[in-house]
Amino acid sequence: MFETIAWATDGSELADRALETVKSLARTHHSKIVAVHANELLRGRFGGAPMLADEPDIRGKIEKQVEDLRAAGFDAELEIRSGGSDIPLLIAHAAEDVGADLIVVGTHGHSGIAAALLGSVARGLTHYAHSPVLVVPPPRAVPAPEPEGAAVA
Repeated sequence: MFETIAWATDGSELADRALETVKSLARTHHSKIVAVHANELLRGRFGGAPMLADEPDIRGKIEKQVEDLRAAGFDAELEIRSGGSDIPLLIAHAAEDVGADLIVVGTHGHSGIAAALLGSVARGLTHYAHSPVLVVPPPRAVPAPEPEGAAVA
């Protein structure tokens, strides 16, 4: 069903968590994995510099993850996009260019005002992408069930 899966990654723990879902789907569907990393460039006097100072370290980490995927038997490649566009738009264009049938992205799970103020790559992807977007939320503690026969106040 999914011939090519785009894994949107910024090198964060949440993106790494989404990678586990990508690997599971890729095993099931014998999919190619394309790690898509995008960074917005600062404009003006900075002359197109990446917004994050540790960008070379992030790229190195993602390159290693792609190598590890290949070593594990996956068909995997890396697509890096930089530009003046928003991150979700850069990712959506990259996913379309590689023919992705699915985009998988991790999220912080913010909602309401926090999401509106912080922005959201996942939310942006749902507006720009031409393929389905699977959003992998952060782990949450599941509350323990009430013991049977417990008094309800």
